[in-house]
Amino acid sequence: MKTSDFDYNLPEASIAQTPVEPRDSSRLLVLHRDTGEVEHRIFRDVSDYLRAGDLLVVNQTRVIPARIYARKETGGRVELLLLRRRDELTWEALVGGKGLRVGKKVLLESDDSSRRDKWESPTSGDVGVRAEIIEILDGSERVIKFSEPIEPYFSKVGNVPLPPYIHEKLDDPERYQTVYAREPGSAAAPTAGLHFTPRLLEELQVKGVKIAYVTLHVGLDTFAPVTEENPEEHTIHSEWCELSQETAELINQTKGSGGRVIAVGTTAVRTLESAVGQDGILSYVGPTSLFILPGYQFQVVDALITNFHLPKSSLIMLVSAFAGRVKILETYETAIQEGYRFYSFGDAMLIL
Repeated sequence: MKTSDFDYNLPEASIAQTPVEPRDSSRLLVLHRDTGEVEHRIFRDVSDYLRAGDLLVVNQTRVIPARIYARKETGGRVELLLLRRRDELTWEALVGGKGLRVGKKVLLESDDSSRRDKWESPTSGDVGVRAEIIEILDGSERVIKFSEPIEPYFSKVGNVPLPPYIHEKLDDPERYQTVYAREPGSAAAPTAGLHFTPRLLEELQVKGVKIAYVTLHVGLDTFAPVTEENPEEHTIHSEWCELSQETAELINQTKGSGGRVIAVGTTAVRTLESAVGQDGILSYVGPTSLFILPGYQFQVVDALITNFHLPKSSLIMLVSAFAGRVKILETYETAIQEGYRFYSFGDAMLIL
């Protein structure tokens, strides 16, 4: 197995830059694993494939406005991208700027887009919160400590970080949140869930489909390609997740009664599969570094709703483990030919 085995050519025009409206009007490619059959539908038709007794598992994480601008004492510009919260004051972050060594302090700037690009007055617009570099990690990653908790200032200093392949400004930041986003902590959205509307979720519940919630706070590593020639040598970054006792009981009841567990997104898959115990699914809170590659034996997930993923990414490796590498690459080629939109704001797949 090589990383290059998960590569494919995607025309730039296939990368969705804006979401469709309404959310559930995106396209849905349905892949039947057992027969290889492919169907082309609209996302709201997903209810045709779910039945009473099934359990839909969604990731309720909420994207935080993790991109923050600051200035050094000399007035130089600094960009902070919060990745993981360590404690009330301390975060791991990507830091952009020169000379940001241990001990260096910066002052946060308020979010004023009309001024931010010009930086005409390095002393205006600050909110009085300082951040200090206390540890250097890999590359441009740093551990930073704020002078006070940063969350209350998100509305003033924070910006929602869109993926690097999206170049158009998002008119409504809420469009990069799922309609059930509750728990703040992600640097990126669990995008498979962006297709659901409250009405569609209600229709599924009326039909007898139950909905369970897990939390996995998504890091920016979700966009990073695997660079090692052998993917088994890749170290996936850990992400914090939680699966409650209530959700564990729902999953075990569903399995016991012959229902299916349908994961909404790769983050839900990783959370579910991280909570497997000897006696079924157990409640779990903590980090997961589960890296799912072809050959992995799925213990919980019976079906998967997911978007179309980047070449050579850990995510396309996960869906290849679920449906077969060759079949996934063939299906992706079909999707390109049929004009499906790819990546975060793109269309969806249902793998049965």
